[in-house]
Amino acid sequence: MLLKVFEQIWDQLRAKRNQYSEFLEEIRIKNIRGIKDLAIEFNFPVTVIAGPNASGKSTVLFACACGYIAPGWHYAYYPSILFPNLKIKGNNIISDIEHGTSFEYYYKHKGNKTGMKWGKRKAWSKTFMGQKGGEQPRRQVYFRTLANLTSPSEVRSVLQIARAGFTTSVLTSDLIAFAQRILPIKYSQIQSVKNKGRELLIADIDGTGQTHYSEFHMSAGERAILRISKEISGLTDALILIDEIEAGMHPYTQQLLMLELQRMALRNNLQIIVTTHSPVILESVPLEARVFLERIDDNVILKPAYKYIFQKALYEQSLEKLSILCEDEMGEAFLFGVLDYLGPKIGLTPNDVTVGRDTGKDQFANHIETLGKFKLLDSFIFVLDGDARDLEQKLIARAENFGSAIHPLFMPGKDIPETWVWEIISNDPKKYAEEIGIDAKEFTTMIHLQNQLYNNASDKSTNISKNKFYSFCEQLKRSNSDVMRKVARREAETGNGDIKVFCSFFENELIRWQSRK
Repeated sequence: MLLKVFEQIWDQLRAKRNQYSEFLEEIRIKNIRGIKDLAIEFNFPVTVIAGPNASGKSTVLFACACGYIAPGWHYAYYPSILFPNLKIKGNNIISDIEHGTSFEYYYKHKGNKTGMKWGKRKAWSKTFMGQKGGEQPRRQVYFRTLANLTSPSEVRSVLQIARAGFTTSVLTSDLIAFAQRILPIKYSQIQSVKNKGRELLIADIDGTGQTHYSEFHMSAGERAILRISKEISGLTDALILIDEIEAGMHPYTQQLLMLELQRMALRNNLQIIVTTHSPVILESVPLEARVFLERIDDNVILKPAYKYIFQKALYEQSLEKLSILCEDEMGEAFLFGVLDYLGPKIGLTPNDVTVGRDTGKDQFANHIETLGKFKLLDSFIFVLDGDARDLEQKLIARAENFGSAIHPLFMPGKDIPETWVWEIISNDPKKYAEEIGIDAKEFTTMIHLQNQLYNNASDKSTNISKNKFYSFCEQLKRSNSDVMRKVARREAETGNGDIKVFCSFFENELIRWQSRK
């Protein structure tokens, strides 16, 4: 149930991404904390950064915080504060050494593209990529490390409130609504007690005064969620940075937290970047929102998000889950549509399957070799576009080197899924108008206009098919993936033409895997 809710939110956030007037689109970090040169693009309003310990996750978050001036706040984030150096005069052995350290930022600011660079020689300074009159963008920035909420130093600091004058205020329902949707506790009131910049929250459950308690008696998860709720609920167009977001939280609570954060991002135009070690947090955002970091000898590198399917199989040794690898997003949507039909038919649940994608057919042989070395080929099905049939024997032979027999599958049609789906909806517009929920006449007219528009195009036929389909989906105000999935499910149910053959082979492979278990 939650997966469908997440997918709806993801589609809404994808559609809204281009409407943001403020967005940190890319950061590049050079020569600091063992990072030689690392560039990260942010393609989705909510990003999850993952990787082993010491892979640079917190460094990326700290660097992002330095990208903006926070207007109206009592402080700003500067590299000199977040990246202090140890310098012992005349003793380089116990001093931090830096050469050419810099952070480059590429933004959408007030709807325009701009850039800025923090660089360090003797001290940190800003430049603006050659832009005359350039200046650092202003934007609210919220930065929290949740693990620090329960540190002894913070607890001792807050205890000082009771020893001096303090003020109290009741938090509004807007500020705690976020927490109430996540936590099983229903509060009648939350009070804030403040003294000289320090703050303590007091919860009251039934309003009688007999069941109130301070943050000292809250679980780590409850305290973290209340703090986040109180501190970011009123922000709009802000950059939210949270380190170790899963700290102290049950996996189901982690899911609810990420769902509410994405809802808040949608409502308030927030850009949210978090770090995690939790697979639950990772799976709560779409593939394009997952950033994997890995440390190598002298650098930190970015592992492409589409490799997640391999990382999960190799590092978690997930042998009880079937992995299906295809070429791209449209192939992935096609497979989900077919699985919507076949899964219930053969007793396969969404939890049994991971569908992932790579950048193209040429890499499949290498992936088969990698998985073969780890004896994981039996838990993979390889599905390629229709134009990759000439690779079949090569892939089979590569698997045989490791004593495994694989049966690569090929999607219906002679080339790419977009060509197939366009032919299907063009041949029976009435059926798919009903499936998608639009007037049949209007649907037919839209198809005719797209065909007419590209009638004289001289581009490759596959590019023409893509452009027709993508433009058509944009007119429908539906995502490409959603339309592809609906058509694939309906065609699988009908069982006509090429897809009947594909579904037969695909079903056999699914049953083979079930039997292996």
